Amino acid sequence: MTQEYLELVSHLREALHHGGVGVLTVRPRVAELTFQLYGRPLHPELFEVFQSCTIERGDYTAKIDVTGAGHVVTWRYAGLTLTEVAASAHQPLPKSRRLMAYGLKGQRTDRVECRGGIGYQMSFQLEPTDPEVFWTYQQELAADGQRRGMLHRFDSSGRLPLGALSYINFEARQRSLLIQAFHTFPDDYAVVKSQSLFQLPK
Repeated sequence: MTQEYLELVSHLREALHHGGVGVLTVRPRVAELTFQLYGRPLHPELFEVFQSCTIERGDYTAKIDVTGAGHVVTWRYAGLTLTEVAASAHQPLPKSRRLMAYGLKGQRTDRVECRGGIGYQMSFQLEPTDPEVFWTYQQELAADGQRRGMLHRFDSSGRLPLGALSYINFEARQRSLLIQAFHTFPDDYAVVKSQSLFQLPK
């Protein structure tokens, strides 16, 4: 290991320690992830939730959960529920009213038009990196998480000294909700980035 790498690890440990972020669990491997959208709510007991945030803005509500494999966003408006899930492919999830399902590989964009003019669009990217770049990026996410949004740190898998991070930032406006999620995978030196936009009818 280079001296620069060891210093980055030390700085990140210190930043996370002072931020008071809890350490709870280990994340699955990045190759096991899926990104799905449902036109229905999903039972909360399907997921192990480590942090939650509820948003009420205008005529819609949303609940954002940081989970062991990624996140769940449950968005509600005028009797319609959209649920976005970044989860393990091994996670037992229903198939009924599933509107979208992708393995988290490479890059992908998609959109769904729902009844009444409600719109949803998403994009995600799996970004492999070099170890030094990965630790720098993870340190930057940890710093951003101290200022805004939701940040959770996971246990180390044992192979590397630091665990994964999940950082979710959101922008709630009167007629739209923008969510940016970043999930790191130290064992793979990879970062999953996603951006989702929920829009009310014009």
